[in-house]
Amino acid sequence: MKKTLLLFLALSFVLPSAGCGGSGGGSSGNNEGSGQEKHDAAQPYVTLNSGYKMPLLGLGTWMQNDATAEQSVYEAIKDGYRLIDTALYYGNQVGVGKGVRRAVDDGLVTREEVFVTSKILSSSNPDAAIDECNAALGLGYIDLMLIHQPGYNDEETYKALERGVKSGKIRSIGISNYYTPEAFERINQIAEIPPAVVQNENHLYYQNTALQEYVKRYGTVIESWYPFGGRGHTAEHFNNATIKTIAEAHGKTGAQVILRWHIQAGYVTIPGSSNPVHIAENFDIFDFELTDAEMREIAALNRNQRYENW
Repeated sequence: MKKTLLLFLALSFVLPSAGCGGSGGGSSGNNEGSGQEKHDAAQPYVTLNSGYKMPLLGLGTWMQNDATAEQSVYEAIKDGYRLIDTALYYGNQVGVGKGVRRAVDDGLVTREEVFVTSKILSSSNPDAAIDECNAALGLGYIDLMLIHQPGYNDEETYKALERGVKSGKIRSIGISNYYTPEAFERINQIAEIPPAVVQNENHLYYQNTALQEYVKRYGTVIESWYPFGGRGHTAEHFNNATIKTIAEAHGKTGAQVILRWHIQAGYVTIPGSSNPVHIAENFDIFDFELTDAEMREIAALNRNQRYENW
């Protein structure tokens, strides 16, 4: 099938530079092939193959209910976040939408400045699922809609996402939990619109750079869920000896070093939290850079070890 958006084969990653305008550290050395890196002090983002700008760091809302999601989203936007991730399966889209609208009503942002991602499972009626997500969020459109995981009717579900783009309900589309080039191509080969994003488990011990390198040819970005390894594994990641040494060198926390590694390595990432202190801490990563040597040390931690089987 033809790929209508192949003009965007090169991604444009935009990272605020720590210090006086230098692009040093790992940020330039680890985004090879992703296009020219630019400077935007307001908000770091990547330009997707759909032409829309997606922030590199966002808030995940998995395991939150409507009430906590509303407050978490509002606090995150106050702190500077412009990317919010949810899903139909999470059951908190109403709360996410309320949090965004509250921030808009309070003058913190405009709707267009917030990038909202949702996800639907493959089903026999994906068009209805898209409409359900839009109605629950109440934001007029969804910035990015993903197939939540491979499954029954996922090829037809992807075509429904394409219909959503054409009708203005969705701006960009992609897939989640597709981990190999073969899995990616099964969707990509039937697509008129190539996936803009693949959202997968990615962390210190599962970096999957082979998939990241493969999808670059389509201008597709990898987004990391569970950037700290997920519940039950965060302490192991934060207390990794390499991470602790790098954190001490920069006067940062282990969480901040890990998130900085994600974005310098070319990933979008969405740490989840409902704790206002942690939400603020996770966003405070744009005043320092990891060196090339530090990026190589973190890359060497990869074990190809996943924690989930979704």
